[in-house]
Parts: sequence; C-alpha cells; structure tokens
Amino acid sequence: MRGVETRIQEIRHKIFTEVASLAYELEGSIDKRIEELPYKIIPGEVGTFRNNVFWERAIVGERLRLALGLPYRSAAIHAPLAEGIEEADKPETYYTPPLINVIKFACNACDEKRVFVTDGCQGCLAHPCVEVCPKSCVSLDHFNGRAHIDQDACIKCGRCADVCAYNAIIIQKRPCMVACGVDAIGSDENGKADIDYDKCVSCGQCLVNCPFGAIADKSQIFQVIRSIQSGEKVYAAVAPAFVGQFGPKVTPGKLRAAMKELGFADVFEVAIGADLCANQEANDFLAEVPEHLPFMATSCCPAWSMMAKNMFPEHEKCISMALTPMALTARLIKRYHENVKVVFIGPCAAKKLEAMRKSVRSEVDFVLTFEEMSGIFAAKDLDLETIEEDMNGVNDASTDGRNFAVAGGVAKAVESVIKKQYPDREVKIANAEGLRECRDLLKKAVAGKYPGYLLEGMACPGGCVAGAGTMQPIKKSQAVVNQYALKATHKVADETEHVKELDKLVN
Repeated sequence: MRGVETRIQEIRHKIFTEVASLAYELEGSIDKRIEELPYKIIPGEVGTFRNNVFWERAIVGERLRLALGLPYRSAAIHAPLAEGIEEADKPETYYTPPLINVIKFACNACDEKRVFVTDGCQGCLAHPCVEVCPKSCVSLDHFNGRAHIDQDACIKCGRCADVCAYNAIIIQKRPCMVACGVDAIGSDENGKADIDYDKCVSCGQCLVNCPFGAIADKSQIFQVIRSIQSGEKVYAAVAPAFVGQFGPKVTPGKLRAAMKELGFADVFEVAIGADLCANQEANDFLAEVPEHLPFMATSCCPAWSMMAKNMFPEHEKCISMALTPMALTARLIKRYHENVKVVFIGPCAAKKLEAMRKSVRSEVDFVLTFEEMSGIFAAKDLDLETIEEDMNGVNDASTDGRNFAVAGGVAKAVESVIKKQYPDREVKIANAEGLRECRDLLKKAVAGKYPGYLLEGMACPGGCVAGAGTMQPIKKSQAVVNQYALKATHKVADETEHVKELDKLVN
C-alpha cells in the first residue's frame, strides 16, 4: 500500500512524530508524557478508526512502545504503558527480538483461506460450480438459483471459483500470510495471526500488507535523537532508495541540509558502500565460480540471504560472504572518523535485523526507515522542500551503485565490474523478486539448473525501493532512482574513489 495514504499510514506517522517529540522534550517525566500520548493521538470520546475509542488507544499504546524499542505486551497484561520505559533511554540500546510483532488485539483474525459466493452470482442454468466440486458442498438456492457453499465441508480447492463465468465465487486469503514468502505466519488458538520466528526473516512485507495495521516493528527513533542530544557525533548513511521518499522536490542537497539541521555530523551515500560491495562480490565470483562453487548468490539483501541460509543450509557457502553496502559504508565512515556513531537510514525492516548481529553492531549503531525519519522531520517542523541546499558531502557513487536499490541492479553492478576487468568473461545472471520467487530460484539452482550463475535475490518485489519503510509508489521509486543514478559522475562501481581501500575495510 506504499504511496496510498491510508489511515494506517496516518496513524504510523503520528506515532513516529510523537515519539520523536518525546525525545526532543527534555523537560518533565517521560513516563508521565507517554501515558498521555494515546489521548493526544486519539482525542475525544468517539473512535476514529474503530468503533471503540478505548480499543484504539490500547492499540496506539502498544504501537508507541514498539516505536520506543520496547516489548509488545498482550491485552492480558495489566501494567502501565510506561512499564520499562527506562530501557528506551539507555545509551546502548540495540534492537531486541522479536523485531516484527503482531498486536494481537488489533488483528482481525482473518480466515487463512476462504471460498465464498458473492452477490455477483446470477443463478445461472449451467451451475458448473456444483458439477466440479469434489466434496459436493456447493448447492443451489431453489428460490433464486444462487450457489451456496457449505463452509464446514469445503476443502478450499477453488475449483468452483475457476469455472464461474461471472467470477462470482472468490477466494480470500489472509493478506499477511500471502505476503510472507517464507510461510512464517499461521494462526494462534484464537485465530489471530502468529509469527514463527524460526522462519521469519523480518522483511516486513506482512507489516505493509496487513489492512488492519495489526503488525508493527520496533524503532530506534528515540535512541537516535538522544544520542545526538548527548553530544555524540552521529553520521547518517542514507540508502540510494531515498530519492523521492521525502517529497518530489527534495534533492540530495536539501536532504543533507535537513539532516545537519537535526544535528547529524554529516551524510554519506550508501551507494558508495554498494560500489564496494559490487567489487567484493565480483572478486568472490571470479575466485570461486565455477571452480569451487556451483553458483554464487548476492548478499546485500539480509532477508534474502537469511532465508537462503535457513532453507538451504547445505549451500550456505554459495551465498556471497561480501559485506552489505550498509556495513561497508559504516566501516568507511568509522575508518575516517573516530569515536562516532552511524545510523543507517533506508527502506528496509530487515536491516534492523542485520544490525542486531554481533558482527555488525560495532559498525552500525542505529537503523531507521524512511518512514520513521519522516516522523523526526515532522517533529521538528522541517520543510525539506523549501530548505536551502547543502550540495557538499560524500556522494562519489557510481550509476551502478545507486541502482542497487532497484531489482536487478545488484547483479548488473557486479557484472559491469567483471566485464570491465575481463571483457571476455561470460557472466550468466538470474534474479528473483519477492521471497517466494527467491525460494523457487534457489531450488532450481540447487537442482543444478543455474550452473556457474550469479543469482540475485530481493526479498521485496521491486527491490529495495519496495521495502517496508518506504512511502511512495514502487514504480515511481524505480523511475526516480534510475534518473538519479544517471547523474553519477561515473558508471561502473570500480571507478569509485574508495574502492582502492576495499582490502583495508574487509580484512
């Protein structure tokens, strides 16, 4: 639902803005102020989104806790909203699992799968729906001729829907389950959505596809602001998918000016890290495939690489060991600046999961999404479209590096590096978008259908521009990122200035 301003987007933006405002208001008690926020966000005596104002405030309360990085509590727990609030104000507060949470009392308990007859049924004479049903659970109302399905007998095969000439029989599936490419979502004893965290890779697609807004992830908005307030030097590493996310007139220079207005020391373009990643993966591919590995899969999408390692552990070595653009950019920043902190700002919920790894914690201190960042801008009343440009900064990235944000861009960048260095080397590529397609791609690769290939997987359909933390239509994002990429001073990733330091960064 990216690009569609629904009530869910409205409430999420309010939550992020209020949490940012909470961090900026240094006077008064935090625990008292958080208890007041549900009444500020949902004022009055009549619910705005649901039919019960108290229910709405309870949901908002848990959303606030998650936005503060605190654990979600069920409706069965009797405790003040501010319970454990002191944990949010600690200087070293990392994301703690689970990252993606189902607010159970906000969940609609949708049927996992349901086949039913709509008002579009014309009561036709042919009634093929009756004829094809293997369980004889479709019958006709002899008064109006319309079909009726016995839900207790229905096995949800969908044959009746397939043969209906009027498309009057539909198959409904729980949206979060359909969106989950690793089949991590089921139902609990009450029919509410339930996440199997042994399977979940925190891609966040369930979050953006739940029409009831019952799924939310944790945030570090509060911690980032407090870190800046404490006097620490905090650098922003901004992912290339940022183009257009904060408004059509927000240029890189305006974004940099706004970030510095908030107190960030400076802004680095993560496309530089993408260039470094492309070079490292090119080196790995040339050294390993096909002599030592049957194929090599890219590593920059943490949800894709985690899924691959979970589901195909015997081929774990086929997943590139290259550091991700986020980690490489953070290392680059800390190589030049001592005793600083780095916040990655991007489109991806799974990057929060990546930052929780012990091997990455020392590089990346915080992760925020574009959506969360927009809440911080709103809390400070910053108008990014009218702010004066700050054109200087670190932006020596290639066209290929910036196009990492779009599906197919990673493999293309790696191929360009290899082709430039070894013009006669053939690079066979296969790519997939969305974790279901990614699973299918890996199954075929494991079965030997992609010998010597470079495989690119993107957990989000469309690439990083479709991540759970984005705000504009995916097709539009792809177009504006492509346009921005063309403005780079060089095309191929190995031409970026910092590539010469790659060995120092990865060893």
